[in-house]
Amino acid sequence: MRSCHEWTVRDEDGVKRELRVIKEAGLWRFQSKRDDVETWTYYDNKKTKPLPADIESLIEVLERKYRRRRASHGDIQLAKKMLSALPR
Repeated sequence: MRSCHEWTVRDEDGVKRELRVIKEAGLWRFQSKRDDVETWTYYDNKKTKPLPADIESLIEVLERKYRRRRASHGDIQLAKKMLSALPR
């Protein structure tokens, strides 16, 4: 089953950045687009990794949705596992 989460954040320079995360076949696919750029940036887990801050904000979004029964506990655990797998 496909799951999609979208939200907007502001970068350090004040430019809005839209984030889109799709869970498909047990994998998270991150996409982001800044307002000053026309194309989307796609993060796959092999070449380009999503930013740790983006994964942390995904966890926050999932926890809010979980309280409203819009996300599963397994999704939260999968995102936390992805965050812990990133090099520090």
